[in-house]
Amino acid sequence: MFDVMVETMDITKIREQFPVLDQEVNGYPMVFLDTAASSQKPASVIAAIENYYQKHHANVHRGVYKLSQRATDMFEAARHKVQKFIGAADEKEIIFTRGATEAINLVASSFGDKFIGKGDVILLSGMEHHSNIVPWQLIAEKKEAVIKVIPVLEDGSLDLVAMDAILEAGVKLLAITQVSNTLGTINPIKSIVQKAHEAGAVVLVDGAQAIPHMQVDVVDLDVDFYVFSAHKMYGPTGMGILYGKADLLNQMPPYHGGGEMIERVTFEKTTFNELPFKFEAGTPNIAGAVGLSAAIDFMEEIGVENIHHHEMDLLAYATEKLSQIEGLKIYGTAADKSGVVSFNVGNAHPYDVGTILDKLGIAVRTGHHCTQPLMDRFDIPGTVRASFGIYNTREEVDQLVKGVERAAKML
Repeated sequence: MFDVMVETMDITKIREQFPVLDQEVNGYPMVFLDTAASSQKPASVIAAIENYYQKHHANVHRGVYKLSQRATDMFEAARHKVQKFIGAADEKEIIFTRGATEAINLVASSFGDKFIGKGDVILLSGMEHHSNIVPWQLIAEKKEAVIKVIPVLEDGSLDLVAMDAILEAGVKLLAITQVSNTLGTINPIKSIVQKAHEAGAVVLVDGAQAIPHMQVDVVDLDVDFYVFSAHKMYGPTGMGILYGKADLLNQMPPYHGGGEMIERVTFEKTTFNELPFKFEAGTPNIAGAVGLSAAIDFMEEIGVENIHHHEMDLLAYATEKLSQIEGLKIYGTAADKSGVVSFNVGNAHPYDVGTILDKLGIAVRTGHHCTQPLMDRFDIPGTVRASFGIYNTREEVDQLVKGVERAAKML
């Protein structure tokens, strides 16, 4: 089990749980500052996946033999754990997908095909990841619906006055991120959902950047759909979660057809399984679910609030130190932020800054971060983005600052 005194938040002991961090890059100790793209994995998650394949692997829901029953129990236990972790009312409201992207596509395709019609308005925000833009464009084109966008203010927060005006004019569905992957802005989702519901809109929230860093209660937020990915919360890749209110999911047609999601098949007609299986065609990512379960255990043992407070300390420290570098501009200065600092240095291209940092063993993200409309909003090609996880330290922030200062002098 994970062995650390939570009260003292011994980050050294926490870091020891991440094998990948114990290496050098270009002769320097690796500084990993790209958790917003994908978090590193603790040994407990890696061991859980290995243990599953070594001792428990079989297909789920289909075998009467003990191995299949054990695998099924582990798979469904993961679903139950997700339900409790996000405060859902029923585990049948938890749909396993390949990632947050597929979860959004599922809703866009299934809900959109049934409920969105010609002239209906789909409302997005100007800070959305491409994964929460493109699926809605596809369904809007198919159904002749209209996409409208909530503007982003100069500080990286949303123009909620403009949002209110759009909602008042009529919106069928609002799809919005809880936390910006590029700016770190934390949107006031609870009040936004309330306003959207008062206007008659259904709400999907992209929680991929929220779940790893803060406690989320989907019932308290009253969201209709909520999506996230295991790989951003210390779990494996290829594993996503869609939460949906049961009454909505029951009205939606299947997204994929095949095994598992059926009740009965004849060549004349197929009837479909109950929730959640109606949306889980084929053999699922069983090992991914096991790894996700272990990742939740890891986060809960540390404490989600402890993770949040640690990352906020790093954010404040990094913001203070980076702001002292001449010519450096931070994008995203909203009052409520997560552990992301997105910046440029003078006229230097972010790729050039990122390349120099890599030579020093520092891993940051560079580019448009799959938010090209947001880059257009600020009239820039991209940014350098440093994002934090529970394993990062102030000393690593110091290394980042030194690296950026060196890049600024060279460029």
